[in-house]
Amino acid sequence: MSLSRRTMLAASALSATALPVISHRGMPAARANPEGFEFGLGIADLTGPAAECGMMGYSQLEQTTAGIHLRPRARAFVIGARGYRIAFVAVENGAVFGSVHGAVLLALARRFGDRYSERNVVLTSTHTHASCGGSAHDYAYTLATLGFQQQVFDAEVDGIVEAIVAADADFAPGSITLGRAQLHDASVNRSRVAFDRNPAADRAVFPDAIDPAVTTLVFARKGREVGALTWFATHNTSMTNANRLISSDNKGYASYAAEHLEHGVRHLDGASFIAAFAQTNAGDMSPNLELTPGNGPTTDEFDNTRILGERQHHAAKEAAARGIAQQAEVASMLCYIDLAALTIDGRFTPDGAPRRTSPAAAGVSLAAGSVEDGPGLPGGPIPEGVRNPMVDFLGGIDHPHPAWLADAQAPKAIFAPLGLMPPVPWVPNVVPIQLIRIGDLYLAAAGAEFTIVAGLRVRRAVAAVLGVELEQVLLQGYSNSYHEYVTTPEEYDSQQYEGASTLFGRYTLCGYVQEFTRLAEAFAAGQSVGRGPAPRDVSALQPNFATAPGPDATPPGRGFGDVLIQPSACRRGEQAAVEFVSAHPKHNPRRGDTFLHVQRKTAAGWARVANEGEWDVRFHWRKEGAAVSIARFTWDIPATAEPGTHRFVHYADARGADGTLRPVTGISDEFVVS
Repeated sequence: MSLSRRTMLAASALSATALPVISHRGMPAARANPEGFEFGLGIADLTGPAAECGMMGYSQLEQTTAGIHLRPRARAFVIGARGYRIAFVAVENGAVFGSVHGAVLLALARRFGDRYSERNVVLTSTHTHASCGGSAHDYAYTLATLGFQQQVFDAEVDGIVEAIVAADADFAPGSITLGRAQLHDASVNRSRVAFDRNPAADRAVFPDAIDPAVTTLVFARKGREVGALTWFATHNTSMTNANRLISSDNKGYASYAAEHLEHGVRHLDGASFIAAFAQTNAGDMSPNLELTPGNGPTTDEFDNTRILGERQHHAAKEAAARGIAQQAEVASMLCYIDLAALTIDGRFTPDGAPRRTSPAAAGVSLAAGSVEDGPGLPGGPIPEGVRNPMVDFLGGIDHPHPAWLADAQAPKAIFAPLGLMPPVPWVPNVVPIQLIRIGDLYLAAAGAEFTIVAGLRVRRAVAAVLGVELEQVLLQGYSNSYHEYVTTPEEYDSQQYEGASTLFGRYTLCGYVQEFTRLAEAFAAGQSVGRGPAPRDVSALQPNFATAPGPDATPPGRGFGDVLIQPSACRRGEQAAVEFVSAHPKHNPRRGDTFLHVQRKTAAGWARVANEGEWDVRFHWRKEGAAVSIARFTWDIPATAEPGTHRFVHYADARGADGTLRPVTGISDEFVVS
């Protein structure tokens, strides 16, 4: 059900009608289950092309996909009470851009009418830096992908919609508990210089300069747990910018540990348990505990991904064990704000004077990148000596900025005036903010990376208006849109990476606190709120300069599916490897499927025991010459593997000279696992 980039923002029009009044106590509409919660859970694959696709996160032109490590997925939780419902989706990608948000809403409206809308749907990214990029309509986020990538856009939109559709079909009565714990060895403050500029009262909330809070909702039916949703603040950057395998990173491994290792879920067979690990205010929280990329607790990025995921999984179990049954209350509210032109009342500014935000501008430190998680763009927006046709299309990047913008953004040294760049601003300025209630938990959702103190200030404001404890409010970052960072004014002044990436100026957070206060007041009073300005539709201005693969070829004397390297007999704990003559993965990304089965011979025939996309199997793709694809697979044989005769079976789709796709199957020799 792929959607054209030219139609996806039509979803905005579907929400332009007046919103119904939403009380923070829930909607008193038709009550299918007036005494308790109803919910449904769903999951779907998001994997884009596993070869020659620019990756989202580090903005490195040379970091293109070349295989799969751990398939990213969308996990949807549709939660209802008193006849009202919300859809919460944890999306394992780099960012949920407004383009994807709008397309998902349009697809849902076509299928469900007004059941799901921008008001009651929240899409939040885990912010892995090892997923496919190119789904944005914002040029700042497609420079490294050489433009808009329809395949990636389709994979994300279709995967998210499929997850929500599955959750809707699963909707039935159940119970929800809320538990809390703390995790102190899965994050470190990567911008301590900026953090230390905050007032003592703020720093006292975080004595270790991290946000250790772990919050978990557990979903159960008839006494059996069927899902969990956990929030914890740490960057999803255990995989470095040298990695070229698609991966859901440490939060993806946490989900894998809960689903596959603990509950025996095999994603190709369906999911009996779904566990999502969402972000909060992770803007200055790094998983690289030694403050260098790929370093901490080990110097191996794969081990770090696993260890940080395990720690989050164990903390989630600890929180779940302390769960308290929740009162069946669900509510939501959303409006849009223009971050480039907010007038901020003095009640929300540090000095009590009225202030304004400004059009977006990137600081010099943004171009340098975060040295703790991965350096920025060498030589500026692209590596030296490399010509980027996207930059040529946009008229270059060295645009002068007026004095008034420099004044408005001070003390930032401006690298690029993104909000004034042609042909349209390179980043979104009209963005949604949203409040969600699930039982006693409130989520303040916004499309940015908030530092822990920036998140704290939004949480305080919302909690004060709603009259609830601070721990009952989470800052739900990375949601429904993306415009980089939000720091406190004090942090902004230090112009570290996060401050340079706070695009709309020193008072961006003050504007957010003001607007969330306004939204929370309406939320608490059960009043309607104006929708606000509409996001712009620039879907018709989306070039793609990435070269599409042509017909596939094979090495001399070889055919598609031939085995170049056969596996050898192995023991448990060792690694088996195989190489096939394959085809370009862009011809069929096999979303929701697999490129490989590891099979064991049984009395009834061959049974699948592992597949690409799971932790123990890695898919490495490489090109030989202009059109030959080689697929290498490794299987780290687990200690629990059943001994016996095994084989690898590879699947792909080859494009012929006539443009026709033909299925490819390769089967290795049999090998023994002992």
